[in-house]
Amino acid sequence: MILALAFLAAFLVTWLAIASQGRHSRLSHDHDLSGPQKFHATAVPRIGGVGIVVGVLSAAAAGAVLESEFVRPFLLLLACAAPTFASGLVEDVTKKVTPRARLGFTAISAVLAVLCLDAVINRTDVHALNWLVLWPVEAAAFTVFVVAGVTNSVNLIDGFNGLASMSAVLILSAIAFVGWQVHDPFIYESAFALIGATLGFFAFNYPRGKIFLGDGGAYFVGFMTVELAVLLLHRHPGVSPMFPLLACGYPIFETIFTIYRRRFVQRTATGLPDAMHLHHLVFRRVGRHGFRGGELPSLVWRNSKTSPYLWGVCAAAVVPAVCFWNDTHALLVSIGLFMLIYVAIYRFLSGQSAPAADAEMTSPEFPGARPATSGDE
Repeated sequence: MILALAFLAAFLVTWLAIASQGRHSRLSHDHDLSGPQKFHATAVPRIGGVGIVVGVLSAAAAGAVLESEFVRPFLLLLACAAPTFASGLVEDVTKKVTPRARLGFTAISAVLAVLCLDAVINRTDVHALNWLVLWPVEAAAFTVFVVAGVTNSVNLIDGFNGLASMSAVLILSAIAFVGWQVHDPFIYESAFALIGATLGFFAFNYPRGKIFLGDGGAYFVGFMTVELAVLLLHRHPGVSPMFPLLACGYPIFETIFTIYRRRFVQRTATGLPDAMHLHHLVFRRVGRHGFRGGELPSLVWRNSKTSPYLWGVCAAAVVPAVCFWNDTHALLVSIGLFMLIYVAIYRFLSGQSAPAADAEMTSPEFPGARPATSGDE
């Protein structure tokens, strides 16, 4: 019931946002179609996060009526998430909130979760890493760093229709499963609420891209997901600390690999946007098949064709995480294998020659052309 109600509320609010976009398009639309990470050709609302937030609030209200035990900590977690969501939503509307500022507000949210919910990573189960969480203050600081980083990583993969939202659903499903296994209603019902609300948005974002998550939606979903993973770990000693690391493996390793690539391979600023993420390579190398020129329907199809390949990459981390959620050694092996698979895929795709049309579209001399119509960004 929690999942269904969250879905219905998010679906209705998202539909209303799309139906009324003519009235708020000046504020809610992404009118900037230039830049290396812009993969849409028409202005689309960036306020999908509003529907998701309304969806989870509706689930919490239903839980309160049913006197469910998950409601109080869930509402506390939502209150902690407020600075993260607000900063992202303000950026979506004003385009004036810097990435550093959004990261700062996410850190504030993480600190609030530490203080209000005791959401702290206090063990690693790996001897070489125990120094990270040896003292309470050190563990809290490490947790804030991890939460802010993973939240930002979800925003990083937010590039094509349905990519970030379905990846989050897969990760949340893993968290819900383990929460069920350890008999923790707060964890699995909270995850169900987020899954339902995210799917309510997903129904309009994929495949047609009628609305985007925006920074507000991406940061909110990312923060809530990683905090549930931290709380699951903190509340249940039987859950391996490597479980959330592997479950969130796709966005986490995408971020780490991007930092490495920009700093040590390309020798550029790590915060400089580019179109060389794995999802961009899949779009240019794999998604081009069946592309028939510049007609809008073909452009939409090509964009939406990209995401399922990356859902598979995300699932390659989520499935072993679910299978070995209480086995640190097996999870460590799975993490190593996932990283090897990711790098192998990236190297293979980056070694393929892009079509001439795409080379023109992404070159500095051809800044106005756009290779796709819409995405979550």
